Amino acid sequence: MSSTAKNLYDLIYFARKVLSLQKMEKFQLNILGCGSALPTTRHFSSSQVINLRNKLYMIDCGEGAQLQLRKSKLKFSRLNRIFISHLHGDHVFGLLGLISSFGLLGRTAELHIYSPVGLQKLFEPLLNFFCYQLPFSVIFHEFTTKEPTLIFEDRTITVTTIPLSHRIPCCGFLFEEKKLANHLIREAADFYGIPISQFNCIKNGGDYVTPEGEIIPNCKLTTPADAPRRYAYCSDTRYKPEIISQIKGVDLLFHEATFADEDQARAKETYHSTASQAATIARDAEVGELLIGHFSARYEEESVLLNEASDIFPKTTLACENLCINIKPNN
Repeated sequence: MSSTAKNLYDLIYFARKVLSLQKMEKFQLNILGCGSALPTTRHFSSSQVINLRNKLYMIDCGEGAQLQLRKSKLKFSRLNRIFISHLHGDHVFGLLGLISSFGLLGRTAELHIYSPVGLQKLFEPLLNFFCYQLPFSVIFHEFTTKEPTLIFEDRTITVTTIPLSHRIPCCGFLFEEKKLANHLIREAADFYGIPISQFNCIKNGGDYVTPEGEIIPNCKLTTPADAPRRYAYCSDTRYKPEIISQIKGVDLLFHEATFADEDQARAKETYHSTASQAATIARDAEVGELLIGHFSARYEEESVLLNEASDIFPKTTLACENLCINIKPNN
């Protein structure tokens, strides 16, 4: 190989390195609702959607979730899995309407719903009455909430429950992206004439040996895959330090912050958390960012909650409807 060709290749290689750092696969959190039990003119009931490489995963489905889904410009057809934290109305009242709308839209793909034990028994009579001619199947996957449990896995993500402390069985969810193979630099593959049959081996860390016996190290043929990202959802719960070990170092933590410090007694009585307690969890778990929500209707605006949380954990953001957050690695 001539020195000119090597220099040209090196320029291409470093350019690809820079581009790979700038572009990451989509992993977004969309807030549909961040209020608590009583809807207000400011907030809808709890609901979120994770957009991972254009696959949608809904967490809780409070009243108005399908309206907010439209406002967020998320495609109904890409939502196939819904995760319900517990069976309180502000987390499930939107589910029947959403399923009905799916039927009116002519959906045929299966809809999978993951929830604590009891939702299937509750919903089957309602589905039989209001949605008795659905063109698709609704499949319930029920679990207990006392221990962390892997409830879903595919080639890109795992979803594990996070046991919480609430008035009824309740859990959060830990979404963990799986590590991908390295990115093959196509210019390098073309430059060295690497056959397609060798691509997978190289993506998984192998070197390439040319027909002349020259060893081309993997670092010259690939750029590292993006670091796997993790998102933890914790609502509804009173202050529970036991979850810290499970969510340690997550890139983004959503933790309920229903009350301010002055209402700490009410928080304890209703099995909810204050903003400062949410921030303490975030600080001790060394998370990348904290997003607080599930706001009590008693607060006209939530700056008091943001201030109390930020005093403990500065990288805190208030949830709001139609907020979209790109989840980035916790460096």
